[in-house]
Amino acid sequence: MAYSSLFSPNFTHFSSARPISHHLYYHPYLSSTSLQYNNIRKELSLPYVASVPYQPINVDYLEGEFSGHGVTFEGIGDNCVAKMGLDNGSTATLMLPSGLITSYKAPMWHGSTVELLHTSVSEGDDGEAVIQGGVSLALNYEDDNEVPWSPSTWVLRDIRGNSKDSIKVELISRDTDNMVETRHIVTLGEDILTSEISVTNSNSSPLQWTGSIISHLTVSSPEATYALGLEGSNFRNVPPFLSNFGIIPSDLDEENDSEISQLWKQMGLKGFFSGLGQKNKKNASEEEMEGEEDDGYKQLNEQMCRIYTCAPRFFTLIDRGRRNSVVVGRDGFDEVYMYSPGSSHEIYGEYSFICVGQSTLLKPIMLGPGEVWRGSQHLHNPNM
Repeated sequence: MAYSSLFSPNFTHFSSARPISHHLYYHPYLSSTSLQYNNIRKELSLPYVASVPYQPINVDYLEGEFSGHGVTFEGIGDNCVAKMGLDNGSTATLMLPSGLITSYKAPMWHGSTVELLHTSVSEGDDGEAVIQGGVSLALNYEDDNEVPWSPSTWVLRDIRGNSKDSIKVELISRDTDNMVETRHIVTLGEDILTSEISVTNSNSSPLQWTGSIISHLTVSSPEATYALGLEGSNFRNVPPFLSNFGIIPSDLDEENDSEISQLWKQMGLKGFFSGLGQKNKKNASEEEMEGEEDDGYKQLNEQMCRIYTCAPRFFTLIDRGRRNSVVVGRDGFDEVYMYSPGSSHEIYGEYSFICVGQSTLLKPIMLGPGEVWRGSQHLHNPNM
C-alpha cells in the first residue's frame, strides 16, 4: 500500500474503498456514444443515469475549455486528475468525477513544499486502485419521504482565477430529480486551501441533511501532534465513522459494527456512515460520552474520536515531528469532528494522520423549499 498523492501508472481504474451507487448526469467532457456532442460550456440539463460506473472523461475537452487558469488535466483510466498550481509553489490535486482532493502541498519556511494531506492508494481485489484519505465530502440528504441521496459524482462547472493569486474550481452534483443541488468550490490560495459547499433545496417540501467535509491531515505520528485552541470546548465522544474515502485502522473491533451503526442511527445519522468503535461504547454513561476540553495544548497520542459541539472557528494542529502546523477553520458548520488513530502504529505510516471534519452530524440541518445553505472549511498554512 502506498501513502502518497501520486498514483501508480500500473493502476488503470480508480474506485472508492466501498461500492457506492453513483448518480451521474452527462456533461460534454464525459465521453459517451449516447451523448450528442455539444459546444455549450457550463452545466447542462441532460439525462441522469443511476447506479452505473464512472463514464470516461474527455480530457481534451477540459484542456480546451478550462485552460489558462493554472490548472492542467491528466487522464488516468476512466478518471481525470486536475492539478492546480500557483507561482509560489502551492499545489492541489483533485480527482474527477469523485471530487476527492488527494494532495495539498504548501511552501514552508525552509524553502521547499510539504504535503499536508494523507492519502493512501492500494490495489483492490480486481486490480483497481482503491483511494482513501485526502479531503472529501460526506453528505446525506433526506426528504419528507425519507428517501436518502448522497452526492458521489461531480461535474466540473467552472474554473476562475490565475496562477499568480488564486484558483477556484467549481464542481456540481444533483440528485436524479433535480431537486437537490450541491456545489463544491475548491479554492487554492498562496497559503490556504478552502472547500466551500452550497446546498440548494428546489423541492416543494423541507430537506434534512447531515454530513461533513472530511480532511485527513498527514503527521509524523499522533504522539508528536498537538491541538491548540480547543480548551473550554464542549464535546461528545462518538464511535469513528467510515465514509467512502475514510481511513479507519483494521484493528478496530468490526464485530460491533451493527451495534455501533445502531448508535449512529440513534444520534440521527441514518445509515449513511458505517460505524466502527470500541466495545461497550453503547453502554457508556453520559459522563463518559460528554465533557469539556480542559487542555489548551492537547496531545493526540491516544486513540480518540469526538465531536466538538462548541468550539472556536479556528484552531491549530502542530506536528513537532515534521516541524509544521495547520490552522483549521470553518464557516457555517457548528460542529468539529476529530479522530486520532493513536500512536500504536508505525510512524510516517498508514495511520500517521489526524482526521478533522467540519460537520453537522449530531444536529441535522433543515432546509425549507427554495432555501440555500453555505458552509466552508479552511486549511491555512502559517509556515511560510
